[in-house]
Amino acid sequence: MNQRALIAATAASLMTLALASAPVAAQEKEKCFGIAKAGQNDCANLSGTHSCAGQSKVDMDKGEWKYVAKGTCKDMKGLSMDEAKKMKS
Repeated sequence: MNQRALIAATAASLMTLALASAPVAAQEKEKCFGIAKAGQNDCANLSGTHSCAGQSKVDMDKGEWKYVAKGTCKDMKGLSMDEAKKMKS
């Protein structure tokens, strides 16, 4: 096998591994509300006042969230989506 073919095969293998592992990584995370510092949220808030990451204005806002490792949100004194929705209403 020539060097060019070897490099192409290696690159294809690495891309396949990266794509195969992405869904597993996503399953190992959960949204945790009330733990994000101002400007460090991961996406839209519950009230719909913004739809992008990094737009939170207040530390620990119950409507703002960050992705955390599954099972760690409660350890950080965070809320699930259902709990956050109940507190906001």
